[in-house]
Amino acid sequence: MARQVDDGPALPLYLTEPGRAVGDYGLYLAARPLMSRLPRGDGHPVLVLPGLLADDISTRALRAVLRRLGYDVHGWGLGRNIGPTARCVTGTRDLLAHLADKHQRPVSLIGWSLGGIFARDLARRSPDQVRQVVTLGSPFRLARNSQSRATKVFDRFSHLHVEHRTLPLESESTPLPVPGSSIYSHYDGIVHWQTCLDTPGERCENIAVMASHLGLGHHPASIWAVADRLAQREGTWQPFTPPRFLRAAFPKPAAPVAGDPVAAHGTAA
Repeated sequence: MARQVDDGPALPLYLTEPGRAVGDYGLYLAARPLMSRLPRGDGHPVLVLPGLLADDISTRALRAVLRRLGYDVHGWGLGRNIGPTARCVTGTRDLLAHLADKHQRPVSLIGWSLGGIFARDLARRSPDQVRQVVTLGSPFRLARNSQSRATKVFDRFSHLHVEHRTLPLESESTPLPVPGSSIYSHYDGIVHWQTCLDTPGERCENIAVMASHLGLGHHPASIWAVADRLAQREGTWQPFTPPRFLRAAFPKPAAPVAGDPVAAHGTAA
């Protein structure tokens, strides 16, 4: 019988998430002297969306790094992310339209966990306003609620949601209309890592790092991958290739597993 994606991350991974996230932040602090070596781009606008129950404070470290690299970086400014409320849905659409109009160029979207699902939705709705989408531990390939340990928290606010969807997400049946990079971790303790894998295509990829779910936004490998993706020239796109001195920080692609809902793992060419 073909194996299906297991339900949820292992309990030890889930229970150690806070401590490992603190460790990931320690790695970020230790790596700050090396930030000057990060790839630099053209300073285009970037919008960063937080994960479930998080706000702009959670993305502050990532936004600070990108700001030092010259990007016009914005948090979402909508408080805590409690799901697709009317304020969230309208607010993100309006903010994206405002930034694209202000700069007269498309905006790169970075979404952490649930924020990444919102980012992919925005890209599908307004592809002319989006340059690319980078997600961090976003389970846009959820097949059932049991694959995420955050389901109960999400459902707690469902009475406030204006969008209610069934799994798997119908929107994910078609490829993104813009380049997409999904950064994920085999050590994710909140969502099953395979639910974060995109279908291989000409302008999409999956990048593995060794971080906790709660540390994906400030882990040095994640930051390098984000900076590398943003540094590509507008209108061009090539799959991510880590620099030689950082290859150990990016695990090699895993082999496809027959029967899994995701066709391939690792970086898609």
